[in-house]
Amino acid sequence: MDTLPARGVRIGLAAVLACLLGACANMTDTPPGTPFAQVEARFGRPDYTCPLPNGGERAIWTAQPAGQYAWGTNVDPSGNTDRIVALLTDPHFQVLAKGVWTPEKVLCEFGPPAIKDEVGLPSVRQIVWSYRYKQDHVWNSFMYVYFGKDGSHVTHFHPGPDLTYDEHMFGRF
Repeated sequence: MDTLPARGVRIGLAAVLACLLGACANMTDTPPGTPFAQVEARFGRPDYTCPLPNGGERAIWTAQPAGQYAWGTNVDPSGNTDRIVALLTDPHFQVLAKGVWTPEKVLCEFGPPAIKDEVGLPSVRQIVWSYRYKQDHVWNSFMYVYFGKDGSHVTHFHPGPDLTYDEHMFGRF
């Protein structure tokens, strides 16, 4: 038998989830060419911006370090946005496979990572940035982006599990 308070909590959680999912979908549904001022009025100020070579600006709204989503757009010099895209996805991370990616370029493409760290033995230490995301839109994961020993450019990247979420759900093994 369903108690009134328990049912109310479930209905409330469902409503919050629907609102959150709706906000995510609405952001990427923003038409290209929308004035940046309208995007800011609707979704708030971006969490990170960087200048673009054409005189425009890259704007990123991110839920890092604890969240798993980020969205970005380019704003042209006249103040109009390009397409708003989800950044922390498997297909989007594949841009790292082409060309040379400096830390500044990665930051401008994906925004700040959840974690900046170093791994490896002292003789082979590497700088690693970890972006928390939903791998295949399902799995709680990190995308690990390695900058090599000198930290000058991306050497490789790969996904791995984010046990933070699973630990809270299932306890430590």
